[in-house]
Amino acid sequence: MRETSMPGSASFFENVYDVVRQIPAGRVTSYGAIAEYLGLRGSARMVGWAMNAAQTPDNDVPAHRVVNRNGMLTGKHHFGGPLIMQQLLESENIEIIDDQVVRFGELFWDPAKELTS
Repeated sequence: MRETSMPGSASFFENVYDVVRQIPAGRVTSYGAIAEYLGLRGSARMVGWAMNAAQTPDNDVPAHRVVNRNGMLTGKHHFGGPLIMQQLLESENIEIIDDQVVRFGELFWDPAKELTS
């Protein structure tokens, strides 16, 4: 677990981005897993707001790799078109059916397990 700032602060968003930048291509994680890793369990919605704010032209944050706890593409409307998030995931060989990651359990990347302090 990392020391983090309060949800909604600029440094909170940067901490979220630091985690998201480490998600390997072809893997996904959830808003809640990121919040829990940052020591702010219950702040999944704030992680979602950070992902929404990451959608800028010079963005280096692979926000498309963050989905809800069931593998659903709940943030897809923030990508400039209804299919862009799905297309980005499919370009990494992640199968999507009905806005949900197929084999979510196998592809799930848990920052609490993958990132050691």
